[in-house]
Amino acid sequence: MSDDWQRRVDAVWAADLPDDDLLAQISSLADELGDDDARRWFELAGAHDSTGRELEAATHYERALSIGLGPEQHAQATVQYASTLRNLGRPDLAIDLLERLPRLSPVGTARDAFLALALRDAGRSDEAVRVLLEAVVPTLPRYQRSVTAYAAALTEGATEGP
Repeated sequence: MSDDWQRRVDAVWAADLPDDDLLAQISSLADELGDDDARRWFELAGAHDSTGRELEAATHYERALSIGLGPEQHAQATVQYASTLRNLGRPDLAIDLLERLPRLSPVGTARDAFLALALRDAGRSDEAVRVLLEAVVPTLPRYQRSVTAYAAALTEGATEGP
């Protein structure tokens, strides 16, 4: 059932449905799983999140993360939950979550992109720019040393950072 269930979930996400239809179909699929299955809550969270129902999404993300997900879904849920928290006006909680997520996770530099947004919302713009520059450094064919130095200079003397 697991592979078939995930294929059906993926098909719903790929269908680009109106919000109410997306939420109804994901909810129906989630109902096939037990309350102790974190995938149920992860998919419900995503469906609520993508349809503008952030408060409900936050509750579902918390449940999914407390039950436990595999490494890839854990990273996705963390990024998505942090984004939801930021949208709910709680950037400090988003920052805390994202800073605990390893930089080299299955979500790539998405962690850094959402961390930068949360830092900006928390009034920490220099740190936000630093995070983005540090994420870009590995992709630069040249100037890695310079960009690394400029990034560090943005927050020299700061006591906090990712």
